[in-house]
Amino acid sequence: MSLEGQGETPGQPEQPSQPAGLPLPPAYSEGMGAPPPWAPAPPAPHSVSFWNRIAAYIVLIAVVAAAAGAGIGWSLARAVSPSHQSANATTPESPISAATPSTGSGNSAVSAIAAKVDPAIVDINTTLGNGQAAGTGMIISSTGEILTNNHVVTGSTSISVTVQGRSQTYSAHVVGVDISQDVAVIQIDQSVSGLSTVTFANSSSLNVGDAVVAIGNALGQGGAPHVETGRITALDQTITASEGGGSAETLNGLIQSDAVIYQGDSGGALVNHAGQVVGMITAGQAQGFRSSASTVGYAIASNTALSVVNRIRAHEVASDLTYGQVGYLGVAVQSMDAAAAQQLGLNVTSGALVTANPQSGTPAANAGIGRYSVIVKVGDSDVTSADTLGTAIKAHKPGDSVSVTWVNSNGTHTATVTFAGVNP
Repeated sequence: MSLEGQGETPGQPEQPSQPAGLPLPPAYSEGMGAPPPWAPAPPAPHSVSFWNRIAAYIVLIAVVAAAAGAGIGWSLARAVSPSHQSANATTPESPISAATPSTGSGNSAVSAIAAKVDPAIVDINTTLGNGQAAGTGMIISSTGEILTNNHVVTGSTSISVTVQGRSQTYSAHVVGVDISQDVAVIQIDQSVSGLSTVTFANSSSLNVGDAVVAIGNALGQGGAPHVETGRITALDQTITASEGGGSAETLNGLIQSDAVIYQGDSGGALVNHAGQVVGMITAGQAQGFRSSASTVGYAIASNTALSVVNRIRAHEVASDLTYGQVGYLGVAVQSMDAAAAQQLGLNVTSGALVTANPQSGTPAANAGIGRYSVIVKVGDSDVTSADTLGTAIKAHKPGDSVSVTWVNSNGTHTATVTFAGVNP
């Protein structure tokens, strides 16, 4: 699946009034590289290929694509009650905690706030089958650990990271993810040191009306992070997100703000007046099906994200945590029912229908699985839907050889498939 609106000019956001408490300095446009939130949307991205998954989730609007070439509808995010913690991390082995928010004037200049955070904001670009996608991340250790959304990296076969102030583009790999909470930790592959890191605030201290700044890789354009100002409009929010007409997922405990967020800001920072991260941008409420911006944004609370990070750092063994790469079959699928099977003349009652011919060289293509095949079994696991196929594949690692059974117009077939690697 791919994003609706691929290759089209993004829509314009609504024009909110200037939020009080965060005056914009005269040099904002030069220093920030972005217009204020009441100005028109920024220009279109350099490459429309990023529209495969450049966005935060769009609430109740199906615009976030499944991984190109994978097509497996993994779970979106469910947050849990945040935990309260207390010191910042400097090494991958150390737990991260939240700093006590500093007091001070709510009239801090946006440029001063952004200057504290920008060096630790990275652009994340991924390869998804035949396409590309873009998002944002936050550096959480000086040696290259990065916090981002799971949906920024899920289904990717490669990840590259651009660090502010450094000309080199780095490759990265997934350390671990909590799919259910849409949190991922990735690590730069090359040996790096001295990277700037974000500082986290204890999100339990937030109040409706607090001034915030949203910082991210708007529209996947790269370069200096895009900055928008706003205020917290609600706390502990529950929303429903869906992708491409697939199953809807519930996200809980989110921070809602009116700082404009754009496609590509996923994994970016929601920051308080002291330059401390209070949340990770993860979803936006669309103003139209093809909208690229939202004046209603949602962020995963920093305490929730840090709880997941620390569990991943401890390499906790738990059903909600996944480490490293998972098996990759290379098919785009949708759930098959008996009525659809009858229309296609297939002798099945359920399964995962392959909706397009797999890309050459993928495990599925090598096995001879083609369009309108219905996958009904992977190893010892029966496949009754797209979701159960995803679960069955996720149970295997790259290099595992597993029998796969499918049905097409020529009958039932079984072949041994060796899974490739893809990020969970």
